[in-house]
Amino acid sequence: MTGTIEALAAYVHAARTVPLSAEAREAALRSVLDLVAAAASGIDAPGPRAVRLAASALHGAGDHPIWFTGGRSSLLGAVWANGAAAAALDIDDGHRIARGHPGAAIIPAAFAVARQVGASADDLLRAIVVGYEVGVAVGAARRFYANTGMWSGYGVVAAAGLLKGTPPGQLAQAFAIAGASAPNQLHAGAGPAFPALEGTDVKEGIPWSSVTAVSALALAENGHGGPLALLDTDSHFRSAEIVDGLGSRLYIARSYFKFLCCCRHVHAPVEALLDLMAGHDIAADAIERIVVDSYSGALRLTNRPDPQGFTEIQFSIPYCLGLVALHGREALLPLTEAFVERPEIVAIARKVSLRLDPEIEARFPAETLTRVTVEAAGRRHVSEITGPRGEASTPPSWRELEEKLRIATRRTASEEQQDRLLGAVDALRKGNLGPLAAAFHELRLGAGTAPA
Repeated sequence: MTGTIEALAAYVHAARTVPLSAEAREAALRSVLDLVAAAASGIDAPGPRAVRLAASALHGAGDHPIWFTGGRSSLLGAVWANGAAAAALDIDDGHRIARGHPGAAIIPAAFAVARQVGASADDLLRAIVVGYEVGVAVGAARRFYANTGMWSGYGVVAAAGLLKGTPPGQLAQAFAIAGASAPNQLHAGAGPAFPALEGTDVKEGIPWSSVTAVSALALAENGHGGPLALLDTDSHFRSAEIVDGLGSRLYIARSYFKFLCCCRHVHAPVEALLDLMAGHDIAADAIERIVVDSYSGALRLTNRPDPQGFTEIQFSIPYCLGLVALHGREALLPLTEAFVERPEIVAIARKVSLRLDPEIEARFPAETLTRVTVEAAGRRHVSEITGPRGEASTPPSWRELEEKLRIATRRTASEEQQDRLLGAVDALRKGNLGPLAAAFHELRLGAGTAPA
């Protein structure tokens, strides 16, 4: 019998010669545009800064660009550093079915390998589509929640293996090695969940999963083997769901896009609070209490009113509500270190309470909804049940994604640099990969680049 991993390998190998549909190509381009915005705005965050230093020390010199820095590294160093920048601000795309973030892992790796093999624009886009198809399929088929790094490596192997033309036998071994060596191994054993998900620069193991996956492909190409039955363990995976319909689901067209620099669980409460404040002319200093009715996934965040450091802000509903109450939506696009440990924000965050709502819980994880109640100046205001912006059911337009890039990078890029990035993505849309590849290396972004 052919196992699930062998079926994945056969699908990827055959997909090399399958033309991209117009819908698939457009979806891949949208994902690339969104990923460029995430990486260009995240370049100054603490996590990527640390990764760039570590990559230089561990991986040394090479000819692959560390995006927007002018630096270069080895293939692994570039994959690691660019994935870290893309994941840093939590505005990379996500997928409701897999409950995670495929783009920050798959797209930087695909660009690096495309450069290594001299791939065309359409080869690159095809690899990204296939990477999403495989990665999301594995993530969605798990019988219990797993952080993105546990399944995104399958998507990286698929994208890289397609670009390199890796034979099916070696590709199967690469999937097996990547699955066995993925980060965050605790939940490979289906053990009890951690009581709270801390917000750290590890970011669900997303950047590191790409390093282990690219390494797995190189190991397999040189004779290393892995556990080929890994995805056929019934207690861990609904294996049939991984391969049934593979290639026809077009998962990349079903991603959601983020317009706030915080965990997806935070988005709906922020939107509901801002709507209430605008609709009832509520001033931040008049707020007496905020109650957030939500679902179990949102309540599993740390949700500290006084988050410890920059990245943990992204995983605190109370702090993000205090932040936008005082400084508006723009404080979360992009989030900056200027908002770390601000006592006036903590004061409002301590007025926030979270509670599980059975009706909202019944609609999770298919939907991430909330209801917010604000008590202010002796009055009580209750929002409608609210969802986040950018869902696959109401996807943003290309123009909205372009505007997201401009807003998100306003502190790291000048208007001229933004124009160049958008022009380079448009060139990719027309079949020319060169301008974007050049922009990744030649543009130097970061604090001090954009006008004050």
